[in-house]
Amino acid sequence: MRVLSPSQEANRQAASSPPETRQPVPRQRAASDPNSRLALDASAKPRRTGLQLPSSLPFDTWRRIGHQISLISDSSAWWLGDWLVYGENEYTDRYKRAVEESSLDIQTLRNYAWVARRFPVSRRRDRLSLQHHAEVAALPEHEQTLWLDRAERFGWSRNRLRNQIKAHRTAALAGTGQGQQAAPPKAVIHIDVPAEQEQTWRDAARRMNRSVEEWARLVLTQVATGQVPARVIHDAKAG
Repeated sequence: MRVLSPSQEANRQAASSPPETRQPVPRQRAASDPNSRLALDASAKPRRTGLQLPSSLPFDTWRRIGHQISLISDSSAWWLGDWLVYGENEYTDRYKRAVEESSLDIQTLRNYAWVARRFPVSRRRDRLSLQHHAEVAALPEHEQTLWLDRAERFGWSRNRLRNQIKAHRTAALAGTGQGQQAAPPKAVIHIDVPAEQEQTWRDAARRMNRSVEEWARLVLTQVATGQVPARVIHDAKAG
C-alpha cells in the first residue's frame, strides 16, 4: 500500500471532489523567502538581556541563528520607521506620548521614518540595510534605483556606497570643468544652543555616521524642501 504525504493526500481529495466543492490547496511558502526566516531557531532562547543556547549546538545551527539575528536586527530599523509613520498618520498628537513611553529615541525614529517614507515597501531591497537606503534617500528616484542596484550587485557596505557616490560627483564636476572653478561663496550661520541640546545633535549625527555640520545641513535641507512633514516640524517645536 502506498502512503501519501499530507499534501499529496490533500491534492488527491481535491481532485476527486465535485468541481463546485473543490477547495484550493494552500501552497507552502518557499524557504528562500526572506520573510519566512524572521524568527529564531527553536534551540535559541531569547531573553531581554541575552540569548541562551544549548550545549553541543551543531555548527550549522549556530551559524543559522546568527543569520536570523542579523536579519531581525536589520529589519527592525524598517519596522520602527513604518511604525512611527503609521502613528503620525493615524493618531495625530497621541503618538508622541506612546514614543516617549517606549523609551525609543525620537530623533532616531524620525530618521528611520524619513527613509521609510522615501521608499515604499515595494522599492526596498532585502539584501541592503536601511542605512544603504538612507545614503540615497535624498536623490531622485531613478538615481536611487541606480545606486541601490550597484550596491546590491557588488556587495557594497554603506560606507562604500557613500564613497562611490562622492567619487562620482567629484568626477562629474571635474568633467564639466566646475571642479577647477572657484568654490561658490558660503554663508555662515551661527546658532547658540544649550550644551545638552548640542550633545543631542552630536549623538544624532554620530548615529548617521556624519559630522554635526553635515547632519545639520541635511536636516535643515529636508525641512526647507518639505521632505519632513509639517506635522513633524510642529512636534519638534512643541517638544
